[in-house]
Amino acid sequence: MSRMSHINVIEKYEEHRSAIHHLLSSILSCFADPKMFEQNQHELIEQLNSLCNYYPFISLLYLLDEKGKQISTNVPGSHFRRSPKTGRGTDRSNRPYYLKAIKSDSVVVTEPYLSSVRRELCVSASIKMNNEDHSIKGVIVLDIDLATTISFLTGDSKRIHFEPYFKAIYSIIVTGLFSVAFLLLYLAAKECWLVIHPLLTNDENKLLPFGVVIYLTLALAIFDLGKTTLEEEVLLYKDILRHSSTRRTITRFIAAIIIAVSIEALLMIFKSALKESGEHIIQAVWVILAAGFLLLSLAVYIYLGSKSEVMLLKRKNSKEFSS
Repeated sequence: MSRMSHINVIEKYEEHRSAIHHLLSSILSCFADPKMFEQNQHELIEQLNSLCNYYPFISLLYLLDEKGKQISTNVPGSHFRRSPKTGRGTDRSNRPYYLKAIKSDSVVVTEPYLSSVRRELCVSASIKMNNEDHSIKGVIVLDIDLATTISFLTGDSKRIHFEPYFKAIYSIIVTGLFSVAFLLLYLAAKECWLVIHPLLTNDENKLLPFGVVIYLTLALAIFDLGKTTLEEEVLLYKDILRHSSTRRTITRFIAAIIIAVSIEALLMIFKSALKESGEHIIQAVWVILAAGFLLLSLAVYIYLGSKSEVMLLKRKNSKEFSS
């Protein structure tokens, strides 16, 4: 369960665009005050910290004058203390959050962009402040960490704190699976020697090679299971709120099991044929039928899961269109 990539963040932003814009507009509307232009750095930090207690996704606060020049040092949010406290005197007159704010009397929210300070996707909410004579006093800007905002809105903030522990446990499990797979490969190598040695002494045993194949098949299945667990739970980002992510994980696990079961069934058939007694042939047929049933069940699961997700998306789009 890795951190969301930029593509994941943008996809989630598109899903929750309206909610994000409304939330940021309400926050900055209540927070912005012309008196902030008379406050010193320490007062700005205290004011922003009080806001970050409720909204931990706020990364930066800074003030611009009427010409778009930054007149305050970057004030980092309480959860983003590593952000550099620089920026005073920077010309931001060509930035969208300034250009849009100057032309509007309400809060404006930009589209996602890569922050030059934190190198993460963010959006900026800004609002124009006027003097008593209605001349422009300046612009207040809040930078919002987009990934953290999405986690806050979807109720995923608490789970993220436990994610490193989940990764550590999954990593231990994967290490154990890989260890078993390598042990099986070692046993397969020993079996190979037992196969080669009789050939050198002209003492053939037709069933000996099947032991090697069995060890290799088990090693393949266990290694594939460990690889799937490593990719799905440690390396890749998985959106647990989206059905397609869960369906992808289940599909990969069941596919690995079907491959292993099918290979074992074929081995049972070959061994029965070599013995010329037909022993275990019925059991092998039942194993093949079980693999076929698993494959059919997996196909039905994938079909119904994808169909239900399409229905949910259509329903959501229809609601957004009607609203």
